Amino acid sequence: MLIRLLPAAALTAAACVCSAADEAAKVAALPTVATPSIWSIFQVMFALIVVVAGIIGTLWLMRRFGQGQIAGTAQMRIVGTVQLGPRERVVVVELRDTWLVLGVTGVEISTLHTLPKPADADQPTATANLFADRLAAMLARPAKPAGPGATA
Repeated sequence: MLIRLLPAAALTAAACVCSAADEAAKVAALPTVATPSIWSIFQVMFALIVVVAGIIGTLWLMRRFGQGQIAGTAQMRIVGTVQLGPRERVVVVELRDTWLVLGVTGVEISTLHTLPKPADADQPTATANLFADRLAAMLARPAKPAGPGATA
């Protein structure tokens, strides 16, 4: 019985060796793919950082100067705005020595009131330095004492 199975096992082993040799030949025939070097990864990362920095810089410039201020309309500025609804707001615009109170909706802009520029309008308000005051107060606080197990 065992003798009968011996030729079948030999044929199976020979087929396995042939298929392994074929696979090895296919792998050897494939073109080699160059692995990226550290320098190319650095170039890609540097380019990505430049692009992200450009986007952040552009957004900062747009936020800093806002719409219309880039075009050189220095005689007009927005003093303040209050959002009343999803599309409605009241905007105070300074035009030379006059303040215009405007109602702005999604459809139209209308003048609600006109008043002369207050004399103390350019004075910094107390709320303008609120963050600076809080930061100075937090920095002036003494450091918390360490826990009971800590050594000095």
